[in-house]
Parts: sequence; C-alpha cells; structure tokens
Amino acid sequence: MANLVEIRNLKVEATTDSGRRVEIIKGVSLTIAEGESVAFIGESGSGKTTIAMTLMGYARAGCRISGGDVWVDGDNMVTLSEKQRAAIRGTKIAYVPQSAAAAFNPAATIMDQVIEVTRIHGLMSPAAARRKAIELFRALSLPEPAAIGNRYPHQVSGGQLQRLAAAMALIGNPKLVIFDEPTTALDVTTQVEVLRAFKAVIKQYRIACVYVSHDLAVVAQIADRIVVLKSGQTQEIGTTHDILTQPRHPYTQSLLAAFKPKPHSRTAAPESPSHPLLEVDAMTVGYGPVQRDGQPLIVAVRSVSLKVERGRNLGIVGESGCGKSTLARAIAGIHPAHAGDIIFDGHELWNTARKRTRSQLRELQIVFQHADTALNPAKSIEDILGRPLAFYHGMDRKARDVRINALLDMVHLPRTVRHRHPGELSGGEKQRINFARALAADPKLILCDEITSALDTVVTAAVIELLKELQRELGLSYVFISHDLSVVEAICDEIIVMYRGQKMEEITPAERKAPQHPYSKLLFSSVPRLDPSWLDALRQDPDQVRDYCQR
Repeated sequence: MANLVEIRNLKVEATTDSGRRVEIIKGVSLTIAEGESVAFIGESGSGKTTIAMTLMGYARAGCRISGGDVWVDGDNMVTLSEKQRAAIRGTKIAYVPQSAAAAFNPAATIMDQVIEVTRIHGLMSPAAARRKAIELFRALSLPEPAAIGNRYPHQVSGGQLQRLAAAMALIGNPKLVIFDEPTTALDVTTQVEVLRAFKAVIKQYRIACVYVSHDLAVVAQIADRIVVLKSGQTQEIGTTHDILTQPRHPYTQSLLAAFKPKPHSRTAAPESPSHPLLEVDAMTVGYGPVQRDGQPLIVAVRSVSLKVERGRNLGIVGESGCGKSTLARAIAGIHPAHAGDIIFDGHELWNTARKRTRSQLRELQIVFQHADTALNPAKSIEDILGRPLAFYHGMDRKARDVRINALLDMVHLPRTVRHRHPGELSGGEKQRINFARALAADPKLILCDEITSALDTVVTAAVIELLKELQRELGLSYVFISHDLSVVEAICDEIIVMYRGQKMEEITPAERKAPQHPYSKLLFSSVPRLDPSWLDALRQDPDQVRDYCQR
C-alpha cells in the first residue's frame, strides 16, 4: 500500500513563561499507509496529541513547527498557507475530539452540525448531505438513524454523541481521520459499543486513522501498528501484535506493566469499634420537586444501602448515568438525599453539608473527577492547600507553611510547586494536589469520584500506589467510584454494581470473574483486554441485559 502520511524529522518548539524556547517534539519520523490504523501511545506530555495536530497543520498555543515535513496525500502541511490548510481540513483530513459534548453547539440540531462541513466546502447538496449523514448514523449503529439528527446534543447519550462526532468527521469523505482519546470518558459497556462502531466504519470506508490514546487495551482493538512516544521522541514502532507480545524498549515494557495495577492486599476489618465507619441505609436521591408518592421528579439513586469498614475500601461501578457520582455527592452532603440515613463513625449525619459540624465535614472529604475545575486557577498551590488548614485546624501562617511542605511530601511532589498555579502542572500533578487538599483536613474517609479517568496508565498506577501508601500510613478508608474496573479491583475490598440508580449486586474483587447478576456479567465482560481479537470475539447483547434490569 502507498503511504498516505509521511512525517519526516518533525520538530515542534514551545515557549515557556520566561520566553525560553523548548523543543517538545524532537525529530519524529513515521509513515501511515492508505487504509491503515496507527495508534500513538505514551504517558501525558509524551507528544501524542501534538504530533496528531501537526497532521492538520496545527500547533498548540505557544508552540510552532520548527523543523521537518508533514506530508498528507501529497500536501506538505508545514508549508501550505492557512487558506490551503483550511480547504483540506474536513475534506481530506478530519478530527474526532476527546469530548464530543464540547464539540457540539447546544443550540443547533445534530443534523445541521453534522452536515455543516459539506455546506462550507460545497461538497454536495443539502439533500444529499442528509442522506449521507443517515447512512453514517446507520453504519455507526446509532438508534433511529433517520430521526436522531433532529435532536439536540443534550437529548442523546454520551456514547451516542461520541459516534455522532465521528459521523461529523466522516461526512466529508476524508482519507485520514484523527481520533483523539474518543473513549476516555465512557464507561466500559458504552466504550465497547463505540469501539465496535468505529472499527466497522473504518473498515467499511477504507480510511486511514490515527488513534491517540493512553489505554493500551482500547488501542489493541483498533490499531494495525503502534507508535510508542515519550518526551517527544519515538521509543518503538511495530505491529500491534509485536508491541503487545514482544515489546523491545524498556519504556514500552513499563507501559504494559502499568496497564494492570498491582492487586490490592486485602485487610481484615478491625475488631473495635464494632460499628462501620460509614453506613448508608435506603438512600434515595433525585432532582426536581417531590411528587405525591414522596419521590423526586427524577430519581437518580433509589433505596441504596452500603457499609464501609475502617481501613477498608468500597468500590462503586456501573455505566454513565447509573447514579455513582450522585450517591457520592449525597453522602458528602453536597446534594441532599430525599430519603435514607447516613451514619458516620457511629453518628447520624444531616443530609446537607450546611448543617453538619466542622468536625464531620473535616472527617469526610471528597475528591472530584476533574482537577482542572476543582482547583481555582487564580490561586497558587500554597493558597489552595493552606485554606483547609486554616479552616479546619486554625493554623497560622508559620504552621501552614510546615504542613504544606509535609502534604507535598506525602503526595510525592517537590516543595517548589507550592509557588505555582494549577495551569503550570501536569494532569497527574494536579490530581495529586487535589488529593493533598483533601488530606489537609485530616479525614477518616475520602470519597474518590473518578479521580483517575483522565490519567494515563503510568500515572494511574502511580496514583493508586500513592493511595495505598497513604492508607497504610494514615489509616484512611476510601469509597472509590470509577468506570475503570481494573483500577477498582486494584484498590477495593468490596465492589457495588449499580444500574439505573439501583444496587444490582455486591461482590469482592475475587468474585468479579463469576458475578451472579446479568448486568454485572455484562459489565465485567466489557473490560477491554490486551488481545486484538477480543472485541471481535466478544458476544453480548447489552440491550437484552438492560431490558432485564429495567423489568
């Protein structure tokens, strides 16, 4: 096959805050054949997305392509004018973003947005564009392909919106499509559906694709070849089979080793005191006004009960929208429960944080999913960590300075980061600060809400080991909410499976290989494996299982 893409000695420079230029892509060369799928993998900051963006002639803010060539179907994206690049984007080269929700305009219908590129470039008539869009909706296994385009983005699920973003990219008949972490935020059952749809449409339309991801198991289902990147350099390039079974470079070997975190060493619950640390009894949480039957208009969590013993960890898993995060927010008192009791350390808690004592707030902390939005970008790390120290412990500046250094030591960050702002830190560093802020309160229990979902496998493994280390040192307990079942298995002693706001089953990690409930079986069988044939061999009917659960 002829090469569609040729990257030759590509170099990209970034400008630091001090005005110094730093080379972040250091002479990368690679090729992509027509109809071939190539994955870029590596930890955060390795250059995956930066290289992918150069295929469209883009350089991130503060960056510039400082050397080399990027040829795509005979055009050098480095030397073309911006007008020439604009004519290629959406027609010859297309892009599927990580967050489809951010890519769609909430005020316009899905159809109008999907066919927009055909109008801009004059590719076909509006009627032909709509027929083409419906054809793509059908190929991507979207429900009601003839009608779904009439909806607005908020009226479809996250998995459907991700496939609609792919339809938007494909409608201009591109030769190359860039998929940038398109399944990161999806739960495993939805991810399987999206991966199957992507794989089918790539094969049907014979397009070449670049798949940017830090999830090796997902990459294994899509890619023909893998490019391993670290610090802006290629470490290894090979077929998917060779990379997964015979990795040559030590860094590739470390990525594979980090794919499955070390198993959690189970601990026995202490004999005293006799009561659990946390007990939730028949909790119901919802949104909207209370109806005549006493239930909220929309019920997100329905009569869920759970226990967390001291020094042990409870995992809560289930697909997006099942009520996991709502349950955690209700336990934390952020979203008041409509019914049920919360008993913490032997004392009943009010259902709203505003009525809880300062001591109760201090002992029960929550760490949110997105450190980017959880940390105030206008405040220094010193200010972020200092605030809970002053609020909960009344520390003066001198005492806060000492404790901030100790907190940074705990989360294995250099003390010099205290003078930085969140925007100056990597994703993994920001999540460590997010966690250090919870530790500043000196809690007994921490609710961890999807805290590793945006992290690569290497950083995720490091964060999990950090949580285990802090648990041993401080005697913490965790409620760990995640759609990454391997992470839950690595840190939790018990696991609750939720679906549509209800508790389906409670099992131990050892029992996950033989769950009893049909939905649990679906969920655990959907975890991608480092086996390129896994997706094709997987046999499951999620709609049938969901119908069973709803009955």
